[in-house]
Amino acid sequence: MSAPSEETAEEDPCLVPQCGAPAVRHLALAEARRAFSDLPEKGRRAPLCREHYREWKKATKEKRKLDRAGW
Repeated sequence: MSAPSEETAEEDPCLVPQCGAPAVRHLALAEARRAFSDLPEKGRRAPLCREHYREWKKATKEKRKLDRAGW
């Protein structure tokens, strides 16, 4: 059995409704819901395109900063 390749990951469409761009990152569905509450219940991972990944980073920046401060 072969491991999933990078080519397969790029073929996944973005999970954000009305987008459909090729995904570049995959997040946990619960993490992605912090920025995008309208994501469909489809598996455990949320593939995001570059633009939506950047939106997620901006929306969760403060929370992630606080999480890192606890170390």
